[in-house]
Amino acid sequence: MIRLTLSDAHSLAQSILLHAGFSAAHATAVSATIVAGERDGCASHGLYRVLGCVSTLKAGKVVADAQPEVIDQAPSIVRVDAAGGFSQLAFQAGLPMLQNKARENGIAALAINRCVHFSALWVEIEQLAEAGFVALAFTPSHAWVAPAGGHQPVFGTNPVAFGWPRPGKHPYVFDFATSAIARGDIELHRRAGKTIPEGWGVDEQGQPSTDPNVVLDRGAMLTFGGHKGSALATMVELIAGPLIGDLTSAESLAHADGSKSSPYHGELLIALDPRRFLGAATDQHLARAETLFESIEGQGARLPSQRRFEARARSLEEGVQIPEALYHDLKALLA
Repeated sequence: MIRLTLSDAHSLAQSILLHAGFSAAHATAVSATIVAGERDGCASHGLYRVLGCVSTLKAGKVVADAQPEVIDQAPSIVRVDAAGGFSQLAFQAGLPMLQNKARENGIAALAINRCVHFSALWVEIEQLAEAGFVALAFTPSHAWVAPAGGHQPVFGTNPVAFGWPRPGKHPYVFDFATSAIARGDIELHRRAGKTIPEGWGVDEQGQPSTDPNVVLDRGAMLTFGGHKGSALATMVELIAGPLIGDLTSAESLAHADGSKSSPYHGELLIALDPRRFLGAATDQHLARAETLFESIEGQGARLPSQRRFEARARSLEEGVQIPEALYHDLKALLA
């Protein structure tokens, strides 16, 4: 393993993206998200993702210097045309208007269109929750996941994320794929030459497989919870696809045209302002939420994101470690 400070990790990611041809704005925004993943112990969304960003650019499937366009769509809706660039810069561009609309109306939505997306949603949700909003986010991906009862890929990993503000504490945040596992975790198993647990995917005949190469290249991933995950994946396809006028996971995969580039589609975020819902009673009801959290933790159960926040504290002190093979693959991109 190779140990890096967070500053070194950011410099490495940013220098690679700049060297590849990304604009300074995109390189900075994307690097911040990637380092956040590595910092919080999410290796599948950490520095490993730099490889995919560069290969997506080489495949001609992302615009390296795209300029997001913010559109005031409706009283409670803001739209951002990412113009074919990565989603991070588009989110940053639309965030101020989303927050202003949510504070004015109590609820607002941000639709990001024509973006290339590879990252975890908690990075964005956490920003909204820390600003005092209850927040949700949804996005499709490529059609890698079979519906319950089927074996042909239809859905993406289709994550759902939620955030709740907690004054004086880290926000309550969960972010999970509607697939049994994130695709990046299967890819990391393949890089390490490891088998995957049964239940993550099937082969081309729909039979369970523990071979990551079979699942990734010829078979399909599975939803979590059978028909329940399948229904949630369908919801994500609809509200972050046709509802906002963007691509489904199957359409995103067709757009990739065999290039193995990152997904190209849209993202939907929703922000709710407790103070507009509750007025003077806001603090009282937020305190009731703390009672709920205490009843969970009080019996030894873990809140979602607790491990991420613990990993973050360690990383701020000790830096992060990545496999030596990955470090050499990253450095090779600068050669």
